[in-house]
Amino acid sequence: MALTLYYHPLASYCHKVLIALYENGTVFEKKLIDLGDARQRADLQALWPLGKFPVIRDHDRARDVAETTIIIEYLDRFHPGERPLIPQDPDESLEVRLWDRIFDNYVQGPMQEIVGDRLRNANGDMSAARATLATVYEMIERQLASGGWIVGESFSMADCAAVPALFYASTLQPFPNGHVRLKRYFDRLEEAKPYFQFYPFASDIPARFR
Repeated sequence: MALTLYYHPLASYCHKVLIALYENGTVFEKKLIDLGDARQRADLQALWPLGKFPVIRDHDRARDVAETTIIIEYLDRFHPGERPLIPQDPDESLEVRLWDRIFDNYVQGPMQEIVGDRLRNANGDMSAARATLATVYEMIERQLASGGWIVGESFSMADCAAVPALFYASTLQPFPNGHVRLKRYFDRLEEAKPYFQFYPFASDIPARFR
């Protein structure tokens, strides 16, 4: 097997890479890492000293690649599928990279702040995180006026980032009623095969996402 993905199913960023791999039918092996196990944690840190998920190992090229955006760019270059996840057009590729960062930093980021606060029972002030989500929801609504996917008419790395980000964020802060394009886009993301069976509580996910 040329590729091994080191991941954990509860790590939402891992879903982003899984979507890219499955969307293009890339053959790979999964290796689940339990950070609570000292030996498994050491195995991950041997690949990526920061010990963050996910990391992919390219055995043929003897290369370990970390960080979701870089992993998808790497796959697109060295293990391409039927359709590129990074457009060839320079302007479109910049737009895809921009929206990839928006979903990672301004949807996933605030979402994880809110989840972390709940897990700690901290009851902190999450108004800034929720305001960021509201702002990005509005930005997405405007962006979707120009195409079927987040950038134009082709599924891309930006949509890989959107699937887990919007799924988890929407469970914490529902989309506003007036954001019809965002809701339509969220429904269409089901076509991206998000593979939520990896989620241990998959039975709690609405049937249309399973």
